Amino acid sequence: MPATARINGVALAAAHETLDTEALRQRACTELLRQAAIADGLLDAADPAPRDGALSPAASDAIEAWLDRRLQLPEPTEHDCRRYHAAHAARYAVGERALLRHVLFAVTPGVDVKQLRSRAEGCLLDLRCQTPDGPDRFPEVARSTSNCPSGAEGGALGWLSAADCAPEFAREVFGQPEVGVLPRLVHSRFGLHVVEVLAREPGTVPAFEAVHAAVAQALRQQSFATALRQALQLLAGQAEVEGVDLDAADTPLLQ
Repeated sequence: MPATARINGVALAAAHETLDTEALRQRACTELLRQAAIADGLLDAADPAPRDGALSPAASDAIEAWLDRRLQLPEPTEHDCRRYHAAHAARYAVGERALLRHVLFAVTPGVDVKQLRSRAEGCLLDLRCQTPDGPDRFPEVARSTSNCPSGAEGGALGWLSAADCAPEFAREVFGQPEVGVLPRLVHSRFGLHVVEVLAREPGTVPAFEAVHAAVAQALRQQSFATALRQALQLLAGQAEVEGVDLDAADTPLLQ
């Protein structure tokens, strides 16, 4: 991490800290919002800069007030909700389960994220090249490579539902028809996963009326994520940004 990572001269980390790329971006986005709240008069200019990434309570409240003021979020119509539900009905299945195993490449402080991703992509390609009638190499690879305790069991996670998993992991795995080694890395707060779906139980899909509120909330969250991303891009374009790349498509604040 560059020692000079700053937003408008405010350091994002102490000299003793080592942050990975995503953690540094998260701090940069938070600092952009904190400074925007100060500029709008919602936070005292004497508010202390975050220490070890922790905001003051006043700054947290001010950022929420700034977001409420600045982000224009349309309320989803019933037509929007019905269209979204028709395209994503499987996401609302009740009782869906999948028999999974995985290889975890954990993201830890100080890890070289680019090198970690390269290793994970190599593992994914290797396991996708297995032939159905060949030896099952997944357990061997998990035991030798995975950073998850399940590696000792060949990566086996057993039968899981979406509720058993981190939300970002569940979004990638459930509500899909795929069986076998997934053709993409699955990202979660724990790191990068090579995931194999051994079997699926689809569950039942409720009628639209039963999940209308959940669909509307998903659309509100989608609108919020888009508006926040655009706001951060505008703030970054107006700020003096040093030592951190904010050009990535997604910000950790939205994950």
